[in-house]
Amino acid sequence: MKFILRSFSYLMHPLFMPLLGVIIYFAITPKFIPKSFMYAKIFAISILTLIVPILFYFLLESINLVSSKELSDVKERRIPLLCQIGITIIIVTVIINGYEFPELYLFFLGILIASGLALIFSLFKYKASLHMVGVSGVLSFIIALSMVYTTNYLEIISLLIIAIGCTAASRLQFKAHSMHELIVGILVGGLPQLLVFYFYNI
Repeated sequence: MKFILRSFSYLMHPLFMPLLGVIIYFAITPKFIPKSFMYAKIFAISILTLIVPILFYFLLESINLVSSKELSDVKERRIPLLCQIGITIIIVTVIINGYEFPELYLFFLGILIASGLALIFSLFKYKASLHMVGVSGVLSFIIALSMVYTTNYLEIISLLIIAIGCTAASRLQFKAHSMHELIVGILVGGLPQLLVFYFYNI
């Protein structure tokens, strides 16, 4: 059981969530998108959201600015979160065109807001769960898409809710977070996605 719970901490790692949201979007969007164009976007986003942060983490580790990949010390989260904010700004200004992909643009705008909130919390020495921020952001994104497209994505939403529950149980089991840190993480990740879709007319 512990192995299963721990696996959710890795599978639902915050680094994977932006790419997961992008892949789900391309899989369910009713818009026609040439495959070569879609793969190019996925490749660019995977480089920026996975490869660059991993290399940046090893750089921080080599100069002793982080001590573990879990970033258990709230102070160690600040520089990686700034890196995340910078990468997200690059994505919304260079990679994702708000006219061609308004839904993805809003998704990353929500990620940008959530990253900023997580950074603010870290400045006040509060450790909101980044796992919950990531997976709840994807969940809210799919809920928003279901409303925009007026389509039922209940299967995907149900799987993401189960993933949130299992990931939260994993973080509690291994004492990575308290319950209120998990709840705050869910709110920080989920609410910006819903709000940007609500206030932006697509």
